[in-house]
Amino acid sequence: MFGLADSNDNEINSGKEFNTVTNLSVLEKTVINGGAISEKEALALIHLEGDAIYELLSSANRVRTFFKGNKVNLCSIVNAKSGLCSEDCSFCAQSAHFDTKAPVYSMIEPEEIVAAAMKAKDVKSREFSIVTSGSAVEDKDEVDKLCQALEQIRDAGGLERCASLGIMSKESLLKLKEAGLQSFHHNLETARSFFPNICTTHDYEDDVNTVKMAKELGFETCCGGILGLGESLEQRVELALTLRELDVDSVPINFLNPIKGTALEGRETVPPLEALKTIAVFRFLLPHKDIIVSGGREVTFRDLQPLIFMAGANGTLIGNYLTTKGVDPQKVLKMIEDLGLEVAGY
Repeated sequence: MFGLADSNDNEINSGKEFNTVTNLSVLEKTVINGGAISEKEALALIHLEGDAIYELLSSANRVRTFFKGNKVNLCSIVNAKSGLCSEDCSFCAQSAHFDTKAPVYSMIEPEEIVAAAMKAKDVKSREFSIVTSGSAVEDKDEVDKLCQALEQIRDAGGLERCASLGIMSKESLLKLKEAGLQSFHHNLETARSFFPNICTTHDYEDDVNTVKMAKELGFETCCGGILGLGESLEQRVELALTLRELDVDSVPINFLNPIKGTALEGRETVPPLEALKTIAVFRFLLPHKDIIVSGGREVTFRDLQPLIFMAGANGTLIGNYLTTKGVDPQKVLKMIEDLGLEVAGY
């Protein structure tokens, strides 16, 4: 395709082979017709520059529209257990290895979790996720609290139930599933080749195996990462290819919001066009999946935030994040309406 067999890797990686509307159209038709683009093609896309970026965004938008229509998935989270995490993830405000002044508290009561879920429903969230700090939740009392909350949210109806609880045991996950947990969230954070640069307290394969176990137990899987940690463009493609291999259902794309006190507090955010280009490449590599742009989008995209959907995303987080404030939910809903899109499930 495009004479790739006659091109060397440097030419491919520079994006020269894809600098035309015609070549992008061929790739677009490939994925729409059920095919998959190759690693070399993805690398060429992520190295596009100048006006070609806008052509890429337009093409990715058509791929999104074909597979996802005009629906936007909204999800909300609650920080159900905060701070004092033993992991040393370099970006995380809740790591005990850093002094970030982030809130610290044990597992909140089921009633508080349920109340947060009802607020999420009021702002048209389709999915509600219970998030806890730490490497895992295995304390019986904590698991019981989660089960009570999940049962009440399930009985209230109207929300898909998700949780992000770290590297869990099979027994605990099955107990949570019986209580109503439908989806399990567990990010890989970054590419396998870059992971040792951001975390040394557990192995990448621990995360991969957790996602595989959740799939085997019948959960929907929500798995993505954080961009802008210092990884290369090639490593962003590497992450997307790993997610494609794992065949996860939803892919949350976060962008680093440098938090004072963390190891990455001084790192610059990803330039907006580069971030949009990356979303588009993820859409080409994962055409059928829900791509949810979440944390860091305000500081990364600034006034270009509405373009995340035009770049191929079909979802976003509404409400607050774990330790930082989000955009006013009504502004997010208005943005979606102004773009001619509709909130999924409502």
